Amino acid sequence: MTKLPILGIVAAGSNAGKTTVITNLLPALAKQNIRVSVIKHAHHKFDIDHPGKDSYQIREAGAVQTLIASGKRWALMTEMFRTPEHKDEANLDALVAQLNTDYADLILVEGFKQTKIPKIEIYRPSLNLPLLADTDPTIIAVACDETITCSKPLLALNDTQALCKFIIHWIQQHHD
Repeated sequence: MTKLPILGIVAAGSNAGKTTVITNLLPALAKQNIRVSVIKHAHHKFDIDHPGKDSYQIREAGAVQTLIASGKRWALMTEMFRTPEHKDEANLDALVAQLNTDYADLILVEGFKQTKIPKIEIYRPSLNLPLLADTDPTIIAVACDETITCSKPLLALNDTQALCKFIIHWIQQHHD
């Protein structure tokens, strides 16, 4: 099993544009023949299943894991049991272990800002949120929509090609 590079896309709060950055990066990285898997953190209770569907009934009846499959895609839902050491957060290492590394060359992680992985911070001064890069040594660059003073490399937030180039260079420097 290959150890894939894992790179976080984080921000101090919501609505900074993490998902937009990732959805813009995916086709840009694909054009460079880099296949990407994504793990997205959700801060709220979410459900990909809906009342009235057979899979929902199966899960609600007590299935610990429910795998839904068609000829086009499959999805695995796993109920997470809460223990004192498990609390309310998913474990990123356990989630990464669920991914098939044969399908990807890079794992992008949206959120999980407390996790000790290399990260690019999405920063918009207009949101009046703290700059995480000032205190988080795992942040390798800041993507910003304005010019700011920062000790980390500063990337233009809306320049997807520059972000893509930075990530490719980072992969080559640290994972080839």
